[in-house]
Amino acid sequence: MTVNELLKAARDLTRYSDPTTGGRWPRAAALLGRQALERTLDQFWAKTARGVENCSAKAQFLCLRRYLGDEELAERAWFAWSALSRACHHHVYELAPTVDELTRWLEDVEAFVSATDFVARAPAEITRE
Repeated sequence: MTVNELLKAARDLTRYSDPTTGGRWPRAAALLGRQALERTLDQFWAKTARGVENCSAKAQFLCLRRYLGDEELAERAWFAWSALSRACHHHVYELAPTVDELTRWLEDVEAFVSATDFVARAPAEITRE
């Protein structure tokens, strides 16, 4: 699946209402959103700074602040990744994320995808200022 297909599938799950799926669909949507973010991050590093994709997620997001050129968006992407990762794991004492939470996180992923596509297509000297 492409990044856009992953995001569309995640969005579709947030609009799907079926009592038989209970708390499963929010976790599935979170997993799809996280996969889209991670795939985008890998593609971004492959085009802008090869080798960084082999670092831990925390290190990649720390570097992202510099290479993306938008600290606020880099922080939102880090928060979305952290929240989506947490939502992917089932804990009996935690509720699944709400539709509003998932929607906000997916919007941040979509903004990151759009920004990285623009940066990846820009000349190298612009992306590394």
